[in-house]
Amino acid sequence: MKFLLSAILMTASLAATPSLARDYKIGSIEIVQPWSRATPSTAPSAGGFLTLANKGDVADRLIAIESPAAKQTEIHEMKMDGAVMRMRELENGVVLPPGQTIELKPGGYHVMFMGLKAPFVKDQKVPATLVFEKAGRIDVEFQVDALGATQPSHRP
Repeated sequence: MKFLLSAILMTASLAATPSLARDYKIGSIEIVQPWSRATPSTAPSAGGFLTLANKGDVADRLIAIESPAAKQTEIHEMKMDGAVMRMRELENGVVLPPGQTIELKPGGYHVMFMGLKAPFVKDQKVPATLVFEKAGRIDVEFQVDALGATQPSHRP
């Protein structure tokens, strides 16, 4: 009887736990912990972040991101231009050299969800499709973290 009660309590506690970020793999590309931040109700855009590891022997390239959550989704870069931080679209995507890891994070490479169809809400999952030049297409979910988060709080 104690075992049954323990099993029921454990199951209930797992059901109450916020869902955790997921990792994905397509070909030799590992996609680690896609995440985003909650947005104010009037925000027109949101950033998306993840880590891409090329475990193969051949370079690949993240060439596009698609999402039904936004009218347009682009791959962007932020970098200093003298004393000014500038953001621009990477029209040719992000190169993933063989054996290398590229981090899309706040203040650097990142995904821009533009023309949001609804605000991003904490603990929501935002569907997206990553498109790689060689590895192909893979559906992922960006786990939405708190407004203003600088790193993901969800981890499997």
